[in-house]
Amino acid sequence: MIPERKPTHVRRYAIAAALVLAAAFAVSLFFLAYPLYVIRPFRHQGAGELAVALAVLRYRPLVMALCVALGIVAFIVYWRSEADRRRRIAAWAGIVGVCLLAAVSRINIYEMMFHPIGHPEFQTAGETRLDGGEMVTAVQIGPVARAYPVRITSYHHIVNDVVNGVPIVATY
Repeated sequence: MIPERKPTHVRRYAIAAALVLAAAFAVSLFFLAYPLYVIRPFRHQGAGELAVALAVLRYRPLVMALCVALGIVAFIVYWRSEADRRRRIAAWAGIVGVCLLAAVSRINIYEMMFHPIGHPEFQTAGETRLDGGEMVTAVQIGPVARAYPVRITSYHHIVNDVVNGVPIVATY
């Protein structure tokens, strides 16, 4: 008995669907990993690569949504045209991967790593316990001046404050 062969167009649909699913996974992985790689702390960033990383961040929600939508359609087409159980499981793993990458891309890891100071407390210059050579980030808006010690902001990296009625973010 000769085994049945699938029609050529069904095999082509399966191959095309597998390629679309693989492309959706690769694009999702890139849109998640590239900004994390470029913007990570304690690493020099070139102007060009930083511009690309920021553009990726800007369009990431839209691209991830498109990858999930295309991946789901490709998965359904592949599932219907492929009978091999192992290949179906691989396709299932691919679409789960795309969906997980899209979900993880919604998490801002830097907000988890660095806890901004939301309501800093200040002392007059004479009351501080700063060493004479200690570095500070200084801000002056009109007659109001503030100094944020680098030893404190190096842990938090972000200080949300209002100076002379103007909301600012001091960072180091």
